[in-house]
Amino acid sequence: METLRVQLLAEKGEISVPSQYVQPPETRPQIEKTNVKAAVPVIDLSSRTNLLDELRKACKEWGAFQVINHKVPISLLDDMRRVGRTFFEGRTMEEKLKYSCDSASPASEGYGSRMLVASNDTVLDWRDYFDHHTLPSSRRNPSHWPESPADYRKVVAEYSDHMKALAQELLGLVSESLDLTCQCIENVVGEFYQNITISYYPPCPQPELTLGLQSHSDFGAITLLIQDDVGGLEVFNNGEWVSVNPMSNAICVILADQTEIITNGEYKSAQHRAVTNAGRSRLSVATFHDPSKTRQISPAFHPPRYRPVIYGDYVSSWYTKGPEGKRNLDALLL
Repeated sequence: METLRVQLLAEKGEISVPSQYVQPPETRPQIEKTNVKAAVPVIDLSSRTNLLDELRKACKEWGAFQVINHKVPISLLDDMRRVGRTFFEGRTMEEKLKYSCDSASPASEGYGSRMLVASNDTVLDWRDYFDHHTLPSSRRNPSHWPESPADYRKVVAEYSDHMKALAQELLGLVSESLDLTCQCIENVVGEFYQNITISYYPPCPQPELTLGLQSHSDFGAITLLIQDDVGGLEVFNNGEWVSVNPMSNAICVILADQTEIITNGEYKSAQHRAVTNAGRSRLSVATFHDPSKTRQISPAFHPPRYRPVIYGDYVSSWYTKGPEGKRNLDALLL
């Protein structure tokens, strides 16, 4: 069983990172080259005036945006960050390892470090995580989640339900912004398979050589992400990496590959990554909303620009080849 955790490496206080975490020169973060002038759009969901226009522009130009006034209680966002940080920083390694995921099986539930690994020679991400299977409710088994702090399981379950409602609302707005019926995208996706992944990025002695999470686009339908005040999430836009400004009251929305297929490429899934820093640990919580593995996904427009794909086949190819940006999606282009 894989027991190596990045947090253990960081706590050793080495001045250099082990070679398996060193990115090749072409994928290393060029800290000085991150575009600080551009900004990921922020959309106020309570303002209906130009909402669909703003959304259309954000989806077309970025594939990612932040939402405020989203009806999810800010106290719940704070609780989610708190219980996550308590697990990573308030439990002994021995306690945490009781929740270890199965490192041989992709996206298995629990505590781990190697989620996106295509093969043993792949460069590793400077991050640990806890993955929760939350929806459909038949997959949700809170006994697999940490018992401490006492409200951990209640917070995750409540957060899951709020994220589902927001994902449905957002996919409805995305559909309407393309003059599709409100339910269109959600009907293609079908019942949500939702996973909530808390990622913990320990301080890194050589942030210029590593990535917390390598560049990729998410393979499902829509991802909703919150981060703490440290920052580190970046979105690729117009040939440059742009930092997503941490806002404690905002939720970052990331369109994923199946939404690009359903919208026939009108809207692109966002390529994104996480960078590390030397001074402070960072925490983020990503909630993924995916189709079931047996679901066939195809464009809602004609003529189609993408071949139909069974979602489970798409996921298998992603895990087999590794993400490498968006090449799995490009393989479906007609």
